[in-house]
Amino acid sequence: MLCGMNFVKRAAHSLAARKGRTAMLLGIFLVIGVLLLGSSLLRGATARQEADAQRRIGVDVTVRGDGLTTDTAAALGGSPLVERYNPILRGTTAPPGLDPVTSDAPEPAGAGDDARDGVGGDGLALSGIRDSGLLPDFARGRMELVAGRGITAHDADHQVLLLEERLAERNGLRVGDTVELASPDGAVRTSFEIIGLYRTPLPTPAAWVPPRDIPANQLYAPLPAVSALGFGSALDEVALTAGSPDAARELAALAEELLGPDGFRADVNDKAYREQVEPLQRVGVLAGVFGWLTSLGGAAVLGLIVTLEIRSRRAELGMLLSLGERKWKLLGQHTAEAVAVAVPALALAAALGLVLARPAGEALLPPSPDGPTPLLMTAGDVGSVAAIGLGIALAATVLPGAAIVRLHPRSLLTHSE
Repeated sequence: MLCGMNFVKRAAHSLAARKGRTAMLLGIFLVIGVLLLGSSLLRGATARQEADAQRRIGVDVTVRGDGLTTDTAAALGGSPLVERYNPILRGTTAPPGLDPVTSDAPEPAGAGDDARDGVGGDGLALSGIRDSGLLPDFARGRMELVAGRGITAHDADHQVLLLEERLAERNGLRVGDTVELASPDGAVRTSFEIIGLYRTPLPTPAAWVPPRDIPANQLYAPLPAVSALGFGSALDEVALTAGSPDAARELAALAEELLGPDGFRADVNDKAYREQVEPLQRVGVLAGVFGWLTSLGGAAVLGLIVTLEIRSRRAELGMLLSLGERKWKLLGQHTAEAVAVAVPALALAAALGLVLARPAGEALLPPSPDGPTPLLMTAGDVGSVAAIGLGIALAATVLPGAAIVRLHPRSLLTHSE
């Protein structure tokens, strides 16, 4: 009767008759499925957080050189290696009628005769920039906007200005007011609209220093407006952000090609990038290794169980073969038994994997500025885990089964006695 029965039906009868073995295999497949799915979800979350960190942080490259101009900065900034850039032109301006913030210490004799860029000691520091949000102090949160908005690349054709709140309070200024700035020689004067007020934690020095060196007297305006005010096109530096350390090295080589080897300097700062990205890469590698170990270990355990199970059923196999049953059908029966247990186990693992993997993700993934990185389950994750699980089931069944059924029926019946 067993020989005439379809091997799929025999597999169903075998699973029903051996409930303990079926439950054990179901539990093993469930554990393997949960571990594989958790590893896949963790790798996906790590990849997303790593991509976000690369976009948000990047590697800072600061280029300085005698031949650095707005044109060379634009050429560097237009490279596909660059994610964002900020050329910086510094000078000293003397805003007519603007009272600078000063220290309480008395001014030393002769200090007012000091001049920089042709401007006396009462001049204020003016920086021409492309984007205030890319300045290190703004990007790292040391300086913050308290009113209005920052300068962006869209302000390139406008005369707008960022003021520190203490300087604004001292002169009764607020967002929307205008301030007149002068060129170093005073020949050119242009009105700038205040679009934002910022706050710096740096205090006013107790000792006397020139107003231009006091943090509260730092002005920021779009680079083209500062250049047109009479400060020229020779830049002090250009700050660029690359997506990776390798891209940063290529960018430094490009800068040397544009500026020449002499009088050129490129500083690469990848400390923040490494602090954020390298731990994520280690977690991703760990999750990948864990997935491989789970697959290999699961296949080994299941293979051992199936081997022992097949050995205990030598008499059944020998009888079926002696009655004329084909060997591939016997292998098909054991494969069907494994697949019939693996499919519901993997379905249950898909339901439990996201819940069980979340604590592991919170424990292993470094904190993100935007909050915990969510673990997202996609059809691709479930499909890959199902494929691996079924592959383990086939490998753990076919290989041991083939080693047994290749024997002669008489040998199987003899060894079973």
